[in-house]
Amino acid sequence: MYDPGEERIYSSHHKFKWCFSRNRAFLFFWCILVLLVVVVTRKAFHGHQSVVTEKTRDLTDFKQEGFTLIIQTYKRDEILLKVLERCLAVSNLHKILIVWNNVDEGPSQKLRDSLGPHNIPIVFLEQKMNSLQNRLQPFSEIHTDAVLMLDDDVLLSVSDISFAFSVWKQFPDQIVGFVPRKHVETAPGVYNYSGQGLPDLHKQGDKYSMVLIGAAFFHRRYLKLYEDQPKAMHSLVKATQNCEDVAINFVVALHLRELWSGAKPAGVFVEPLEMVNLEKEASSGFKGLWQRPENFKRSSDCLNQLAQMYGFMPLQFSNIRVTQFHKS
Repeated sequence: MYDPGEERIYSSHHKFKWCFSRNRAFLFFWCILVLLVVVVTRKAFHGHQSVVTEKTRDLTDFKQEGFTLIIQTYKRDEILLKVLERCLAVSNLHKILIVWNNVDEGPSQKLRDSLGPHNIPIVFLEQKMNSLQNRLQPFSEIHTDAVLMLDDDVLLSVSDISFAFSVWKQFPDQIVGFVPRKHVETAPGVYNYSGQGLPDLHKQGDKYSMVLIGAAFFHRRYLKLYEDQPKAMHSLVKATQNCEDVAINFVVALHLRELWSGAKPAGVFVEPLEMVNLEKEASSGFKGLWQRPENFKRSSDCLNQLAQMYGFMPLQFSNIRVTQFHKS
């Protein structure tokens, strides 16, 4: 027998089943959509993370393997080009920073174009004043731990540069370079700056206490440490226009004293196979300070003033001479 109430119950039950089925389908659709979003997001996130990790790993490795070349120059474009052309042939070179001290005139396009095609970034850092200390800034453009500093008139062989870099990796806390110097105590607390006998260390049995940064590798941390030294030290270098080589050796020696809880030589001497000074080829006629007669006297004055400033003489002697081939 037909019962209207039964129809209502059936209709309601049928409607409920239909609504439930529709909601279930709708829920299923949203679950699939959310799952897809999660999968895509995770893939994108991990893909991005992989890229960042790869870049970070490469940068970390580069700091270990590469080096940044810093050359300070003043009105000697033609010899600067020769030095740059030689250095561009060295492996592991990451970047070249040219500290441009010619404040009256910026680097010409001709100079920029003269090097021809190359893969090494060259950055000109134009300075506001001509100062020897300009090259000793902790430039943000340095992305390697190793720094090779060269005077613009020093021409080294490719093998010498590569070999010195390999030596620096064994002595990363010291200056590793090609020009040794020493301090000689002539009276208690009185010192003279000298280079006599040092080119033939293996024959003379002499020792050195400094390695000049006109041709040397060192860790970039020393640029910041140099910047953080007392103002009196910076004023001394500025006044003498001759003292930054001695001052940076003091900075390194003081740091090593603290790092190793004892005295240690600031530098390691690498004997070059081929090292040429190009100054005579400069058409500008500008001569480097090292050839001036008063150079050694000023350096001696620097030694004494720095020793007084820091309260003692931190420089230590070494007779280590590293060479690529044995010389008879």
